[in-house]
Amino acid sequence: MPHSSEEPKIHPNVPGPRTAAGTTRTPQNPRPAAPVPGPRPTSPRADRGRPVPGRPAPARTAVPPQPTAGRSTARTKKAPQIQLVAAEEATAVEVADETVDTLLDEGRSPADVLVLTTGDQHPWAQHELSFGEEPYWRQQAEGEDVFYAHATAVERTTARPVVVLVVNGGTDEEAARALPLALAKASSRLIVCGDPQRLRSLL
Repeated sequence: MPHSSEEPKIHPNVPGPRTAAGTTRTPQNPRPAAPVPGPRPTSPRADRGRPVPGRPAPARTAVPPQPTAGRSTARTKKAPQIQLVAAEEATAVEVADETVDTLLDEGRSPADVLVLTTGDQHPWAQHELSFGEEPYWRQQAEGEDVFYAHATAVERTTARPVVVLVVNGGTDEEAARALPLALAKASSRLIVCGDPQRLRSLL
């Protein structure tokens, strides 16, 4: 049956690309994808030490402080100085009194000085003991003046910066025993008044 000129012609579908006449498109290069907004990268210095998300932070080990060179952590007690003053046994007390006067003239407080004798008691101690033991030892506790005692009672005395040991009698054994006891009571200085030759043998 003949087709009418008014009816459109139907063309069968042909596999393959369709191109319209005069409308051929030239393939274009794909545009680069736009960057996704996000945080700006930081410099390595700023990132140093910060934990990375999703990654555990490195464990930090506490470092104990190191002692400063030349400085000891424990303070050691400074040993008192020992000074020998030549004196005969009969004049040892008189020499000791002059030594005490020199200390006071140098600026020492009377409360800084303790005088111990190995022979007879110092005249001051004899006088004060005549009023009784209690007022005598109370003067030491008050600590307002030079205190005089016998070396055999050194354990009852309190430590003072300067101790004057008067070797005015007693045996060598008693003097040798008094020396370390007197030294233990001196926090700064021990002055020994006596025969130098005898004292050197005891020291």
